[in-house]
Amino acid sequence: MKDNVKSTVRNILSNYLEQNTLRKTPERFAILDAVYSMDGHFTLDELGEKLNDEERFPVSRATLYNTLKLFMELRLVIRHRFQGSTKYEACYDNNSHSHQICTVCGKVTEFKSKKINDAIGALHLRRFRKDGFSLYVYGICSSCQAQMTKQASKRNSRKVNNNT
Repeated sequence: MKDNVKSTVRNILSNYLEQNTLRKTPERFAILDAVYSMDGHFTLDELGEKLNDEERFPVSRATLYNTLKLFMELRLVIRHRFQGSTKYEACYDNNSHSHQICTVCGKVTEFKSKKINDAIGALHLRRFRKDGFSLYVYGICSSCQAQMTKQASKRNSRKVNNNT
């Protein structure tokens, strides 16, 4: 499946570059391959490290940025602005998905919900054709909740000890 998606997105890029008389540079295709081999969300730096370390194909930060901008125009990549950070994600085969974001540690987890998909699918928007969606749900993850509970318990036990 993943190889099929990679082949499809390479064809989309190739056709776009031909139709717009843009150069088919090895950098663009290397970046596209790296994006579609990454799992989940990634930063510009993480993508650069992958290309440099694993692929042995170093590219400048400006090239990465400009190429991802092109991929976003082609709807091959989506940019997310999570709490204080910008992350990217391959999106050709995943236009509709939801994220839960911890407001304490910043951890981002994707989740799927048939009810949400059905509700948005049934939503009729005036003079607008839906292509997909991203939903962000903010809250506190279980790890941070446990840590906060533990700290509160320590504070309460100190108060009890100080009052006796």
